[in-house]
Amino acid sequence: MSKGSGIMPVSTQADDKMAVTITMNAMRYFIDAMRHIKKDEVRTKSYQNAIYQNKHLFKDKVVLDVGCGTGILSMFAVKAGAKHVIGVDMSTIIEKAREIVEANGMTSKISLLQGKMEEVQLPFSKVDIILSEWMGYFLLYESMLDTVLYARDTYLVSGGLIFPDKATIFMAGIEDGEYKDEKIGFWDNVYGFDYTPLKDTALTEPLVDTVEIKACVTDPSRVFSIDLYTVTAADLAFQAPYILNVRRVDFIHALIAWFDIEFTACHKPISFSTGPHSKYTHWKQTVFYLRDVLRVEENEQVTGFLTSKPNEKKKRDLDITISYELQTDDETRFAEGSLDYKM
Repeated sequence: MSKGSGIMPVSTQADDKMAVTITMNAMRYFIDAMRHIKKDEVRTKSYQNAIYQNKHLFKDKVVLDVGCGTGILSMFAVKAGAKHVIGVDMSTIIEKAREIVEANGMTSKISLLQGKMEEVQLPFSKVDIILSEWMGYFLLYESMLDTVLYARDTYLVSGGLIFPDKATIFMAGIEDGEYKDEKIGFWDNVYGFDYTPLKDTALTEPLVDTVEIKACVTDPSRVFSIDLYTVTAADLAFQAPYILNVRRVDFIHALIAWFDIEFTACHKPISFSTGPHSKYTHWKQTVFYLRDVLRVEENEQVTGFLTSKPNEKKKRDLDITISYELQTDDETRFAEGSLDYKM
């Protein structure tokens, strides 16, 4: 596994002295995001294909782009024949989006609004299609799904379309002993001192990183699915069982999670995956290290529950619990446990 960094939530302050810094940081963030768009071909091409290959769905329609960023999805929609597109984003990047839209001759077709979806005044009372790239790490961490659901319930016409409209979280078990020792075992001896009180803290911090497919010891397990036409905010606090079928004799040091995205409204359904078997996306995979090392053999199973809910204080953060149990006839290898994680 490549060495990535932990998750770094961005916090802002109301202090006026910070305003310039925050604006510059936001600009740097979105410039970096645009580099990801060029690099993250899987994501961007999937949206482009979903829109361009279904011009019959977009022709003469009013489209809402939730979290529009620099406006690339809005411009895709205009090129597909949309009557008008409304892009909404809280960030100051919308100022650059306006320049980009003007540079591409689409000012009359795209209205860009800065502010919260719940507070802005749209130029149309209803929209035919909602576009959004709302997904976060682990699908739901710092995601904009709650905002998309508000837009759906407030503005989408009956029978309207959502792009994309389905998402599924998968899990698998991986062998990752070397990196686990580096990340977790490090605290056993820090320059000759015992730092094990920090070991539990390190365990509870999931890692967002790229996992090689050869590290996967189990088959993937479909754990939790979302249908954007019917899901509610309450559904995003969930507990779901999983069953991981072991492929080979090996060790399991961690469980990983990723998600697949589907555009089912398309004439020919389009989807993409953020899993270890697929091309790179900036979402990578989320790694949850276990307290135990599971010694597994082919055809055994690891079972348990994945529980996730929004943090009470920071709604876009997550409180996650994963329980696990190795199903084996060998009592010397039996292991079970549960660990709480914070994202």
